[in-house]
Amino acid sequence: MNRIFSGMQPTRQLHLGNYLGALRNWVALQDRYECIFCVVDLHALTQNQEPEVLRNNIREVAAAYMAAGIDPERNILFNQSYVPQHSELSWILSCHTPIGWLNRMTQFKEKAGKQREMANLGLYAYPVLMAADILLYKATHVPVGEDQKQHLELARDIAGAFNRHYGVDLFPLPEPQILGEATRVMSLRDGTKKMSKSDESEYSRINMTDDADTIAQKIRKAKTDPEPLPGTVEDLEKRPEADNLVTIYAALSGESRAATVERFAGARFSDFKSSLVDVAVETLAPITARMNALMADKGEIDRLLRAGGERAAAMAETHLAEVKDVIGLLRPGAGS
Repeated sequence: MNRIFSGMQPTRQLHLGNYLGALRNWVALQDRYECIFCVVDLHALTQNQEPEVLRNNIREVAAAYMAAGIDPERNILFNQSYVPQHSELSWILSCHTPIGWLNRMTQFKEKAGKQREMANLGLYAYPVLMAADILLYKATHVPVGEDQKQHLELARDIAGAFNRHYGVDLFPLPEPQILGEATRVMSLRDGTKKMSKSDESEYSRINMTDDADTIAQKIRKAKTDPEPLPGTVEDLEKRPEADNLVTIYAALSGESRAATVERFAGARFSDFKSSLVDVAVETLAPITARMNALMADKGEIDRLLRAGGERAAAMAETHLAEVKDVIGLLRPGAGS
């Protein structure tokens, strides 16, 4: 069976963009693929972390996965740092990755900004660790957003280069999956910027922990323009804030943007926002309730992550042993 690997960082709270752009799609994928879902806590270390906050965030992201519908019995669900083979394969792959390939990664340039010389090595080498995450499990498909597509292309390049160098067919070349109407949800305060955990304004995003009243308030305060909603998708795309809200409605309701435009053509934003509040609360409130129930028993979340980690580690150790044999590293118990 084809195998999925994907994960999210436990940095701050997950939001509507994470749900619509990724998590909801993962839930559908578990019916068609062997799935491995990871809380990528090692990646989170590229930013400064408070230990207790990080521990809580790891559990909260795992709770969000399960509350949205990821079944930890049917799939492997774990936190990345539980499986040390991620770090070990990352080092091996980094020794097969030209610096020029990493220099092309646009996300490092964006995140490091003018302080590039002071950026940590982890942020620079992040794409190699991401490649190791995927290749360690010989994943065939990876659901990604547009901002991670370049990193997946690098993972494919690394896998291909490794296979060619050693004359093996060890790593499959993972295929990207970009799914759904809302692959890129934008800020509620600026329709030209992606919805982000790091935005200073809480009103820029809907968090997956927001209650119904908070969701309603944020949608009503979302930035719009003075004109009624347009009658065509072409006109909609010229108006970023309107486009974003219509896209969110379409994704939450399960219809196309064209159908949503036709439904609300000429409507006032106040009327449209009322409908958007209804569909957002109907979709997100049950997930928030399940998250809260799960977070009330952190010991159970830890148990589930540990059980998933043990399953992941067994697969990872088998595959890493193959890598070591190919490249000539000695390992305990191995033959000559």
